Amino acid sequence: MASIPPEAAAARCRIEIDKLRKGFLASGNEGDREVVAVDDASFRINDGEFVALLGPSGCGKSTILNMVATLIAPSGGAIKVDGAPVTFGKPERHVGYVFQKDTLFPWRTVEDNIGYALELAGVPSGERRGRVAEAIHQAGLDGFARFYPASLSGGMRQRVSLMRTLIANPEILLMDEPFGALDTHTKLDMHSVLLDLWERQRQTVLFVTHDLGEALTLADRIILLSARPGRVKQDFRVDFARPRDAVALRETRQYAELFSRIWHSLGEEFTKSRNA
Repeated sequence: MASIPPEAAAARCRIEIDKLRKGFLASGNEGDREVVAVDDASFRINDGEFVALLGPSGCGKSTILNMVATLIAPSGGAIKVDGAPVTFGKPERHVGYVFQKDTLFPWRTVEDNIGYALELAGVPSGERRGRVAEAIHQAGLDGFARFYPASLSGGMRQRVSLMRTLIANPEILLMDEPFGALDTHTKLDMHSVLLDLWERQRQTVLFVTHDLGEALTLADRIILLSARPGRVKQDFRVDFARPRDAVALRETRQYAELFSRIWHSLGEEFTKSRNA
């Protein structure tokens, strides 16, 4: 596992995973048995870090994210956010979650979807309109405020979904393969949008992906999980300079070298998952 620089070790820890375990009960012809998705996983994420969780399908990436989000209860181990243990079913107010699918309300316009969290928080309508208008501009959605989700492309829907979460100013952002269903061009466009937004606020981010190129483009660190049961295999630092150009970065020698290093290790886990 890669060593953590002294300055990172001294930083404020926002998310701490300690010997985390999750098993699910599965029924079959031979009766019930436990399938272990995550086992003995440990890592820390410091304030302002953008960390990508990478690994083959079925290694427990989304399971870990959902346990941090308190949507799933762990079978063992511990999760702390800002030093306090999380409680199943009680999400932290300063933690935002962006799902794989956009989960927009089809009967609400772009502006009404983005402003939903502010409505729930009781933000006055005047302030709400101003913040929503700024969010629409930041996401490059000018001119689409009154459109309904059915009239938008997949990438535009994901922009709305992202801004609906970010408008509440979460300090910690959990993202579960939010761009996985998009085509390559649209995905790169969304990477540019997310990088620009993140540079302004520097939230602490835990980002689940199966796309190594995406992880290298966005993250400060890549935590590589083994094939199921998911364990932390390696922790890679991504020392590319910021701000980053999502397209130009992929043409650099540094990108190619780190891609090759991680791809070799990831490929070993793909092979194990196929042969399991």
